[in-house]
Amino acid sequence: MEETKTKSKKRKIETTSEPVQSEWTEQVIQVRRVTKVVKGGKKLSFRAIIVVGNKNGQVGVGCAKASEVIVAIQKAVADGRKNLIDVPIYKTTIPHPITGRSGAGSVMLKPASQGTGVIAGGAVRAVLELAGIENILSKSLGSKSPLNAANATLEALKSLKPFDVVAKRRGLSIKNMLN
Repeated sequence: MEETKTKSKKRKIETTSEPVQSEWTEQVIQVRRVTKVVKGGKKLSFRAIIVVGNKNGQVGVGCAKASEVIVAIQKAVADGRKNLIDVPIYKTTIPHPITGRSGAGSVMLKPASQGTGVIAGGAVRAVLELAGIENILSKSLGSKSPLNAANATLEALKSLKPFDVVAKRRGLSIKNMLN
């Protein structure tokens, strides 16, 4: 009997796996277990509320349901990235006071001087921080729901007008308008 030896070449595959840093930051606001009563009993699922932002003037809120927590979070992140808005930031705050409403909840936002910080709580704080706003005063009124508070904050930020747009509409220069 003759024995044949075959040489197998082992390929060395070098992979440099550096974690890819995304500019987007995600923050979980709430993961809640929800049940739906159906004919056969109760159907259990999870609802996730996520805020996505780049801390540089873009932010979005996503909400999604799934039968598993991880899947609900992934769907909510995708939803948040679809609903991104641009936020006009003047220095480190917002250009003017504004109120936003969503459902029974409303959020009042006011510009603050340098060094004040983010005076907000819960979902409002998460939205403002991920938008890149460093100094702001806020008050959440009405509903205490995190989803309503986050959406109301988003509505308020969406309706902010930058100084240059307002000055152009009034027929003034920015310098004249600010004085």
